[in-house]
Amino acid sequence: MTVWDDLQGQPAVVDQLRQASSGEGLTHAWLFTGPPGSGRSNAAKAFAAALNCDQEDVNLRGCGQCHACLTILGETHSDVTFVRTEKLTITIDEARDLVATAGNRPSAGRWRIIVVEDADRMAERTTNVLLKAIEEPTPRTVWMLCAPSPADVLVTIRSRCRSVALRLPPAADVAELLVKRDGVDPAVAERAARAAQSHVGIARRLARDPAARERRLETVRFPLGLRGVTAAVMMADKLVKIATAEANSSNEERDAAEKAALLATLGAPESGTLPPAMRAQVKQLEDDQKRRAKRSITDSLDRTLTDLMSFYRDVLIIQMGNAVELVNVELRGELEEFASRSTPEVTLARMDAINKARERITTTNVAPLLAIESMAASLIQPSKETR
Repeated sequence: MTVWDDLQGQPAVVDQLRQASSGEGLTHAWLFTGPPGSGRSNAAKAFAAALNCDQEDVNLRGCGQCHACLTILGETHSDVTFVRTEKLTITIDEARDLVATAGNRPSAGRWRIIVVEDADRMAERTTNVLLKAIEEPTPRTVWMLCAPSPADVLVTIRSRCRSVALRLPPAADVAELLVKRDGVDPAVAERAARAAQSHVGIARRLARDPAARERRLETVRFPLGLRGVTAAVMMADKLVKIATAEANSSNEERDAAEKAALLATLGAPESGTLPPAMRAQVKQLEDDQKRRAKRSITDSLDRTLTDLMSFYRDVLIIQMGNAVELVNVELRGELEEFASRSTPEVTLARMDAINKARERITTTNVAPLLAIESMAASLIQPSKETR
C-alpha cells in the first residue's frame, strides 16, 4: 500500500499531489479544503510523506514503505510538524512557535514541512503571525494548511497558497477501502460507509465497533418516539450521554497509551511513588487530556447531531420523491410512515433547529444540555400532524 491509498475516490487530488511531489508545480504553501470526512489531513500527510520519501525515482515517491514514509505517517519524523489543537483555538504563542520551527533547515529529509490541521481555528491576530513566514518562506520549507473551506482562512493567507479541494468520496469507495485495508466484512463496510455519510474516520469506527453502531442507531431512531415535552427532555439527556460515551470510548485507549509512553520516556519506576519532577510532567499530561476530553465531547455532540440530522434528511428525500439513496436504509418503513405525517417545509424547519443547536454548541459557551433541550422541544411531533 502507498501513502495515497487513504485518498480513495479522490483521483484528481492524488494526481495533483503526485505531480507536485515529483517537482512539477510544487510551491511553498498549500491550502487543503473540504467538508468533514473528506480527508483533508490525510491528503496533507500523504503529500508530506511523498515530498520526503526516500525513493530516488520521483515516480515512486509516496511508497508508504520506506523509513521516511513510515515515520511521517506515524508523525515522528524530525522534519515534519503536525499541529492540531485540543482547544477551541490555536493560540498566538503556538503560532509563533510554528514560525520559529519553519525557520529551521530540514535535518534529514528534503523539506521542512508544517501541517496545520485546524487552520480554521486561528483568530485573525494569530493568522497574521503566520503571514510573513508564508509570504516570505525559508528555503526548503513547505506549509500545509487544512480548513473546511477557503472562506475559513484569511484572504491574505489563502491568496498565497495553492488550493487542493477535496470532496466526500462515494460511500462505495469508502466501503472498498475498509475491506481492503482493514479487512472489514463487505456488508458491514457498506453499512458503515453509508451511515458515516462517507466520512472515512467515522466509517472505520462504526465498522470496527458494534457498540458505536448501536449508539448511532439509537440516536437516529429518537424522533420516532418524540411525543411531548417530557420525551424531548429525556431525548436531550440521552443524546448528551451517548455523545459523552462515544467521546470517552475514543479517548480512554489513547490517554492510557500516552501516559504509558510518557512514563517509559521518563524512566519511571514500575511501582512506588513517582519523583516530584515526574509527577509534575504526568500532571501536565493529565490536564492536557482533560482539556482534550472537553473538546472531544463537543465534537462528539456535533457528530451525534449530524447522525440525528440524517433521519430528517432521509424523511425529506422521501417527501421529495426518493431522488437519491437514503442514509438509513434499514429504517425505510418507519421513515416513510413518519414522512407521510408531515410536509417538506416542516422537515426543513426541524433540520434548521438541529443546525442551530450544532452552531450554539460549537461556537458559544452555552451548556450543551440546554441547547439540545431547546432543539428537542422544537422537534416534537404533534399527534395529529398531517400533510
